[in-house]
Amino acid sequence: MEYYNYIKALHLIFVVTWFAGLFYMPRLFIYHIEASEKPSPEKEILTKQMQLMSKRLWNIISWPSAILCTFFAIVLLVLNPGLLQQSWMHVKLGFVLFLWIYHIRNHMIYNELQRNEVKYTSSYMRIWNEGATIILFAVIFLVILKSAINWIFGVIGILVLGVLLMLGIRLYKRIRDKNPEV
Repeated sequence: MEYYNYIKALHLIFVVTWFAGLFYMPRLFIYHIEASEKPSPEKEILTKQMQLMSKRLWNIISWPSAILCTFFAIVLLVLNPGLLQQSWMHVKLGFVLFLWIYHIRNHMIYNELQRNEVKYTSSYMRIWNEGATIILFAVIFLVILKSAINWIFGVIGILVLGVLLMLGIRLYKRIRDKNPEV
């Protein structure tokens, strides 16, 4: 099984690129929403640019990375089915399911914005943007510690992370309200 580590490396590479897409896409949503509030012709110019950037990111990086990450993960599980006997892996797969739900929801928002349907505020999108961060923290800690036993500490840790992220978003909003150039 010398090739197992090569497959694991490919899986990790596509995990990184998938998350890169999931981190950047909501940022583009924020910029797109803010562009829609600008006066003409700035609005049309920026909106067209955000649509192009989103299309390239989503179709060239995010979707292929999500598919390849999942493919290599399945190959790893087929080659090492014992992983499915471990409780931490069950929890990790639950978070991967949440990640796919987050990805699909981003795809829906992407489609709306490609049609110039703005349904959310940039403030909402700043909060939405943290979804991938929370999932990433949970998955990395599960994979490294391989422990699904300390649910209380895990749940408290994710809640504290969520609170810190929300406080950071509020602080940024205050700073931005005072200085719109930030």
